Amino acid sequence: MARVHLALLSSAIASAAVAAERTYADGPFHFPAFSTPATPPEEVSSNIPIAASGSQTQSVKQEETRVRNDNPRTTAAGFDPEALERGAKALREINNSSQAKKVFELMKKQEETRQVELAAEKAKFQALQAQHETDRQRVIYDEQKKLVQQQAQTKAQMARYEDELARKRMQAEHESQRARNQELVKMQEESSIRQEQIRRATEEQIQAHKRQTEREKAEIERETIRVKAIAEAEGRAHEAKLAEEVNRRMLIEKANAEREKWVTAINTTFEHIGGGLRAILTDQNKLVVAVGGVTALAAGIYTTREGARVVWGYVDRILGQPSLIRESSRGKYPWSGFFSRAMSSLWSKGNKTTTNGNGLGDVVLHHSLQKRVEQLAKATANTKAHQAPFRNMLFYGPPGTGKTMAARELARKSGLDYALMTGGDVAPLGSQAVTKIHQLFDWAKKSNKGLLLFIDEADAFLCERNKTYMSEAQRSALNALLFRTGDQSKDIVLALATNRPGDLDSAVADRIDEVLEFPLPGDEERFKLLKLYLNKYIEKAGEKKPGLLSLFKPRPRKIEIKGITDDVLREAAAKTEDFSGREIAKLMASVQAAVYGSKDCELNANLFREVVDYKVAEHQQRRMLSGASGDA
Repeated sequence: MARVHLALLSSAIASAAVAAERTYADGPFHFPAFSTPATPPEEVSSNIPIAASGSQTQSVKQEETRVRNDNPRTTAAGFDPEALERGAKALREINNSSQAKKVFELMKKQEETRQVELAAEKAKFQALQAQHETDRQRVIYDEQKKLVQQQAQTKAQMARYEDELARKRMQAEHESQRARNQELVKMQEESSIRQEQIRRATEEQIQAHKRQTEREKAEIERETIRVKAIAEAEGRAHEAKLAEEVNRRMLIEKANAEREKWVTAINTTFEHIGGGLRAILTDQNKLVVAVGGVTALAAGIYTTREGARVVWGYVDRILGQPSLIRESSRGKYPWSGFFSRAMSSLWSKGNKTTTNGNGLGDVVLHHSLQKRVEQLAKATANTKAHQAPFRNMLFYGPPGTGKTMAARELARKSGLDYALMTGGDVAPLGSQAVTKIHQLFDWAKKSNKGLLLFIDEADAFLCERNKTYMSEAQRSALNALLFRTGDQSKDIVLALATNRPGDLDSAVADRIDEVLEFPLPGDEERFKLLKLYLNKYIEKAGEKKPGLLSLFKPRPRKIEIKGITDDVLREAAAKTEDFSGREIAKLMASVQAAVYGSKDCELNANLFREVVDYKVAEHQQRRMLSGASGDA
């Protein structure tokens, strides 16, 4: 019985503890009443057997209702005494009940069951805690692994960055070294240029002093020669004066004798004429015959002259050379120049050697251009042999580069006749230009060999037809030429030469089949040209030329050449940069004039260099003037 009372007491205490726990649940802190967990009153009341009386059950429910009050009354210390009272009351009720033993057994079983559940929950909590620890260790391992990977990536990035910095640093060092090397090379080049300029200036000063000395020496020699010539002239003048007095007296006497003789003859003649006139005037029949004879003679002379002029104009129009042609290998008439051409052909057969070592006579061109011209000459010759249409050509380039000479040699090599006209001759013809153009092409078609018609300065009248300054006559002349060259011809090769190929009319450009550029000669070509014109103007200056007229002309003095070697000519070729072939020919003509102006008619290296330097300076001055006029 005492055990039952103890159980009831513990149950009441537990109920009070639960009530106190629920009371403190609304506060900020929670303090359990006992260390050992107790079974809530709800569970105890729920496990009471149903066989208990209804009053007991209702009282228990009322206790539950009162325990779950949201606003329990508490003391100042936070303990509710009503709960203990209710527990004591419940103990009394249970004690009075007949099922008290079963209740306590049931309560014991419930406590054991709760302990088992608590042990299972503890084991479960320990398993959860172990799982949580495992998860925490795995998370720590993953974080450490990520950290290691991030550290490795950071190290790799740092290595790449350091490598990039090292590479950029090396590149910057290489750039600075390259810049220093370039500066050193530039400084060396500038130093060499300055040294070369100083050397050239010194050499020019030396050459200027030499030229000044030579000029002073020549001036002294000229003054000496002048004084000597004056003295000799004075002596000869005195002698001539003495001889003139004697001759004058002799001439006066001779003139007087001649005058007397002619006066006598004239008087005799007039006496005879006067007698005849008196006879005619006194005889009427003789007067009529004399007047009729004089009239018939005058009419015959006038008729013969006008008839000959008309006949000659017809012959000239039919057989003569057109007025537009300035130069031709055919001659003005078919029979003109026959003897001279025969002599020239005989002379050329006797002198078959060429002056420049190629097959183009006096024409010196670049190797590729010379080969192209020779190919065109062969192709033209073969075209003529096979009766195929000829191909028209366009030669363009700076003035004096050999376009006209190349056209002549091309016609000669291909076996064609040659005719030259200039485009500037067409504009002055005005309305007659169309007629002259047609006469020109009609005359060209009569050539048995075929004719190469070379139009120099073609842009003068073959320019674009939409130009505002182009007259109607020029347009008509251009249209006439386009009409005559519309089809490929088997009789005429049209070769145009111009310094401005872009100004040609598009229809004219459409007629062109072959285009050749004639640039300024290079060093090797200038050397060959100097050698060619040295042979032409200096070495062969005293030779007799073929022809009958040369037999009656005085033979020029032979020029003696001393010290003009290939090295001197190559030096002159280097100085004459930007010279055309025509300028080099004029240069050698100036050398010839300087030689003829000297006393000994001798060409040496000093005189040659002096003339070359003078012409080079003149060429540079002319270019400066042309550039200044172009800027203005």
